[in-house]
Amino acid sequence: MRAVILLSGGLDSTTTAAIAKNEGFDSLYALTVDYGQRHQFELAAAMRVGKAWGVVRHEFLKVDLSQFGGSALTDANIAVPHGRSAEAMGQDIPVTYVPARNTVMLSLALAYAETVGAADIFLGVNHVDYSGYPDCRPAFLDAFERLANLATRAGVEGVLKMKIHAPLLEMSKAEIVRTGMKLGVDYSLTHTCYDPTPDGKSCGVCDACQLRREGFREAGWEDPIAYASR
Repeated sequence: MRAVILLSGGLDSTTTAAIAKNEGFDSLYALTVDYGQRHQFELAAAMRVGKAWGVVRHEFLKVDLSQFGGSALTDANIAVPHGRSAEAMGQDIPVTYVPARNTVMLSLALAYAETVGAADIFLGVNHVDYSGYPDCRPAFLDAFERLANLATRAGVEGVLKMKIHAPLLEMSKAEIVRTGMKLGVDYSLTHTCYDPTPDGKSCGVCDACQLRREGFREAGWEDPIAYASR
């Protein structure tokens, strides 16, 4: 079976690739988007992960959302938050939200899927994120799936019934790590940090690093990547 996966090179999307493979999607078509993020380390990680999981085809597209600004991930003038508490992370939409990023990426994945004849699109959003990011919520995913079947020739003609898969949606970070370890994921290949050092070490204190580290701690596994701050 064929599926398109949005592959960022992070913990979540890598685990999602493993789940898709385990569910019988043996022909994975990976899509990695260079959206103008402040560093390129996650793109290199995506390439490593794609090779490790033997994707049939891996497309890298550049869609420079940094031209619009509005996010700490694309605008060097906006500081990436460090050392926030779990309570703070769960409140307002954070400055690391990139306007419309998942909408743009899913649209590109939809075009890719229709082109290669894949009805299934996988992405690694989960409930730890959707408390803050509006485009990681179940309501958004349901709405996009309806759009996918209305806005494509394959959907309208009934050639493909488009399906958006978010297998991590109800998982905690610890559950994601445990699932990945059971499926043989090599997390040393991945990159999660929002604000890495110039040599690529994860900062250890941004929201993404803190959630990842806590997930590994709760799961009882040692995180194999290097951190600048322990």
